[in-house]
Amino acid sequence: MIELRDVYKTYIRKGISNDAVKGVQLKVDKGDIFGVIGYSGAGKSTLIRLVNYLERPTKGQVFVDGHDLGAYSDKELRAAKKNIGMIFQHFNLLESKKVFDNVAIPLVLLKKNKNEIHQRVMELLEFVGLSDKAGSYPSELSGGQKQRVGIARALASNPSVLLCDEATSALDPQTTRSILQLLKKINAEYHITIMIITHEMSVIQEICNKVAVMEGGRVIEQGSVLEVFGHPQHPTTQNFVSTVIQTSMTSSMQRTLTTDEGSRLYKLEFFGERASEPVLYDLIRSSEVKVNILFANMTEIQDTTLGTMIIQLKGNSEEMDKALAFLKSREIDLEEVGKHVYNNSDQ
Repeated sequence: MIELRDVYKTYIRKGISNDAVKGVQLKVDKGDIFGVIGYSGAGKSTLIRLVNYLERPTKGQVFVDGHDLGAYSDKELRAAKKNIGMIFQHFNLLESKKVFDNVAIPLVLLKKNKNEIHQRVMELLEFVGLSDKAGSYPSELSGGQKQRVGIARALASNPSVLLCDEATSALDPQTTRSILQLLKKINAEYHITIMIITHEMSVIQEICNKVAVMEGGRVIEQGSVLEVFGHPQHPTTQNFVSTVIQTSMTSSMQRTLTTDEGSRLYKLEFFGERASEPVLYDLIRSSEVKVNILFANMTEIQDTTLGTMIIQLKGNSEEMDKALAFLKSREIDLEEVGKHVYNNSDQ
């Protein structure tokens, strides 16, 4: 549905060259809710403007629905862009026009007749929960209501792609959740592919099925949300994930923890149904090791439970090896996070 092939965007100001996007390879499949996350200056807003050709790439190709946007004439590009809706951080509504007229703008530009415009606008206002606000002005609306108007306007031309540039960052947490639920509804009921730019990992966690992480104009990590949240590889990704999922002991616990002879610390990760299985109970019953649970956390991601646990195992080398073999047999992701010391008499 959306594909970027080795895309660069270079700005030159006062003779100084700046690469805002550098060699990005990205593919968004039909039906995805695809999130792009990064800190300020990472290049993510430039990236989304390349997708609808508000910015043209300096190098590389942008494909939407199988078509290279760079190969279009100006007339063909204008027609293609009608298939790409966009909503913005600060709503971009015309304050002098009523809600009805703001939503109607794309249809007026498409030269639809009045009856068709009225029917479509009212249908969309009903869909976003604002059928009673058609005669109101933007100044009379809350931030969440303004964004709903922006979403209705973006849907007016029946796009197959919806781009969201920091669409919830100006909203409070409760309103953000309601807007994200609306986007999920759009994806499910209208079968619209959605690409979201954000700096908030909670947005990715809430509705996205895939994610790309940007830094310095490059995509440094991408994959399914479950993969990236469960096994973040890049330090920047790890920092983002840590804002919504705690996967390590608190600092105070780490300071007070003592490591005895014959003890090891392990991080265990459980996915899906594994998170509800009595793994540690079975471990204790099947071995002589002592098990001390130091940390545990469960998180819901894309209707899948992701569990993280840090445990301390104590025992001699033979029993420890037996315990580890048991955990591996249960298909638990296992990582040692602490040193161990054995007494010679235990070996």
